Amino acid sequence: MNRSEGTGGEAVGGGSGPTAGGTAARKAGAGPSAPVPIAPPGQGVGRPPRAAVGPSSRAVLLASCPNQKGLVAGLASFIAGHGGNILYAEHAVEPAVGRSFTRIEWDLGDFDLAREEISPAFRDFGACLHASWQLTFSDTVPRVAVWVTRLDHCLVDLVWRQRAGELAAQVPLIVSNRPDLAPLADQLGIDFRHFPITPENKLDQEVEQLRALQEYNIDLVVLARYMQVLSPAFIERFPGRIMNIHHAFLPAFPGANPYRRAHERGVKLIGATAHYVTPELDEGPIVEQDAIRVSHRDDVPDLVRKGRDLERVVLARAVRFHLEGRVLVYGNKTVVFT
Repeated sequence: MNRSEGTGGEAVGGGSGPTAGGTAARKAGAGPSAPVPIAPPGQGVGRPPRAAVGPSSRAVLLASCPNQKGLVAGLASFIAGHGGNILYAEHAVEPAVGRSFTRIEWDLGDFDLAREEISPAFRDFGACLHASWQLTFSDTVPRVAVWVTRLDHCLVDLVWRQRAGELAAQVPLIVSNRPDLAPLADQLGIDFRHFPITPENKLDQEVEQLRALQEYNIDLVVLARYMQVLSPAFIERFPGRIMNIHHAFLPAFPGANPYRRAHERGVKLIGATAHYVTPELDEGPIVEQDAIRVSHRDDVPDLVRKGRDLERVVLARAVRFHLEGRVLVYGNKTVVFT
């Protein structure tokens, strides 16, 4: 989805971008240490023209602001006042922090504001509410980069769902710190970038990884069992747009061999957690979780198989929620409008 964002009414641009054609298995050497500016989604070069607004085009507004009387009525009046037909509206209040969270989706067929006029028109209204907000459009498709190491189960599942129409996204790029999955990327027809990571070259390689995200106009990075820790500097240059899948209910069983250690503990439930990545390792806002029962009859391979099934499903749900503009982050928590 095309995306505009604001805090207290300040909006920034949004959109989607082009793919780099063909399939390539390329190695990237260590690059310069100079920072690479990362444009907000939609500000990369060479994107195809946006689709014209038609009867099926929809806008989605996510807003977070201090709880106050008349909030829902005011938002609805803004949309209705410009001829918008509200299709879905959800609202939640967090009394402990005194904030309201709203998601409104409306049809743009009879809306009297052009797409580029909506954010400026909402700016003053949002400022009056002291709102943080983002605006997305259904007919601009986000671009996703999937990052992997050796395991391919989440990658294959995401690409299958995308091509089956379950995920409204493009997947033009696979990034890895190992070359193992380059043949799979070639079979899938997706460009593959290999960035070998060592303690000595990590920061320089991250510069090159950021360049690749810019080159492919990536809107969302999905760490699909990517077994490297991203530096705080990298995360800060792509904030709120990196999602990870973790093989447990966080923070249980971090690190290597989690299923073996779970088996040794005799656990009765195993889980998976999808969360946004922050500089605090595995402490980011949680988007989705699920669990499955296990028993003494299950050995380590059984736990691995069941765990990978969970990882596929939980990550796919979380990615879909993000792509559809259903996730509001506040502090280290999320509101997910499902």
